[in-house]
Amino acid sequence: MATRTVDAVVIGAGTGGYPCAIRLGQLKQKVIIVEKDEVGGVCLNWGCIPSKALISASHTYEKTQGASAMGLVVENVRVDVNKLQDWKGGIVKKLTGGVRSLLKTNNAELITGTARITGPNTVEVTTREGQKETIETRAIVVATGATTIEIPGFKFDGKQIIGAKEGVSLREIPKRLLVIGGGVIGLELGTVYQKFGSELTVVEATPTLLPGTDPDLTAVVERKLVKHGAKIFKNAKALGYERNKDGSLAVKVDLGEGKHDTIVCDTVLVAVGMRPNSAGFGLEELGVKIDRGFVPSDLSGRTNVPSIYSVGDVAGQPMLAHKATKEGEVVAEIIAGHKAAKDWVSIPGVIFTDPEIATAGLSEAQAKERGIDVRIGKFPFSALGRAMAVMETDGFIKVVADKKTHELLGVHIVGPEASNLISEGALALEMHAFLEDIGLTIHPHPTLGEGMMEAAQHGLGHAIHIMNK
Repeated sequence: MATRTVDAVVIGAGTGGYPCAIRLGQLKQKVIIVEKDEVGGVCLNWGCIPSKALISASHTYEKTQGASAMGLVVENVRVDVNKLQDWKGGIVKKLTGGVRSLLKTNNAELITGTARITGPNTVEVTTREGQKETIETRAIVVATGATTIEIPGFKFDGKQIIGAKEGVSLREIPKRLLVIGGGVIGLELGTVYQKFGSELTVVEATPTLLPGTDPDLTAVVERKLVKHGAKIFKNAKALGYERNKDGSLAVKVDLGEGKHDTIVCDTVLVAVGMRPNSAGFGLEELGVKIDRGFVPSDLSGRTNVPSIYSVGDVAGQPMLAHKATKEGEVVAEIIAGHKAAKDWVSIPGVIFTDPEIATAGLSEAQAKERGIDVRIGKFPFSALGRAMAVMETDGFIKVVADKKTHELLGVHIVGPEASNLISEGALALEMHAFLEDIGLTIHPHPTLGEGMMEAAQHGLGHAIHIMNK
């Protein structure tokens, strides 16, 4: 078996692994990155990017249907699902090709195959063709991501019982779609197909949709789903299904309090979360700490075995692509001998429902749990001229600040372009901004971003375009 030596081996070429390898290459480190499937991982291939392409298409489709209110006559709009999927596939191909090019340009060697850690400083790599070699290295980065969770009674068949991977690749719009799990993935994809004409039913085991999200924000999304015909069951569990003679599925649901129902649908999307990929890489044998499947690491990205690092979904919550990327970059800096740490104030989160939800920092409830007296500012999109002009007035911007000092603690948005607006909030938190900093900053008019300024002013009692407390 051939042996060679490098500075670092990165296992997994997703949004944590490939930025780590690229940065290592930029820092003149000799690096090998191993990926068993396609570069880009879940995010580029069947997660973030494909789902957002479909979300964008469904939003455009809905806008054309309501264009008559603007005086625009749009007739015979229909969905060509095959063309839609081909378009989405083209985006994915372009991005994964770009990643491959960036790895090559930065002298990060990509090996398509599998990796097993055989020692604190050795990795055995098996290529797709079956060739094996041992790599000796100063550092090993575990960036193996996560996998969709299956649940009892709903084994994936790739056709009618599906996960997110198949959910972004459907070549036929389900007439009746049942989503098990009212979290991020379930509501994002459920919204897509509802806009395209599916009858949507959501079964969520907890008391609220989008568990962990500020209920004020979630309520806006839930209202719109229900307004467009969705049936939502909370505190409910899907128990199993039977196949009807016509090919449809009869799903048995426990509604709680001794009540049961049977929901007939054509497709079931199981979206109950993701499980970290930590098994089968040799970590347990080396004594690397595993916690509920995760491979925890410290502020430098190191596991309890100093030469082994972990980044991204496998390292722990939150399972977000941008968190993985930043961790990968930090670890690369440390391996190359530079000073770096995971020392950010906040990791913003975005949910691409309709309307979008975006958060950064502490929620009102979290601040109060820490014993902080808070000052809340809130500004509705319905009071913004730009929101009216684009016919998207649902939702609001909410800021949470320390009542005494006025320092910003959190920003929470539900509404149009929340995903883009939250970056101002994240920057403000990193800079330890105060309500006055945001409220006194001139925001251009007419824009959606004015809502951030007005929300800060409302927190101070100075808002111009709504009543103050």
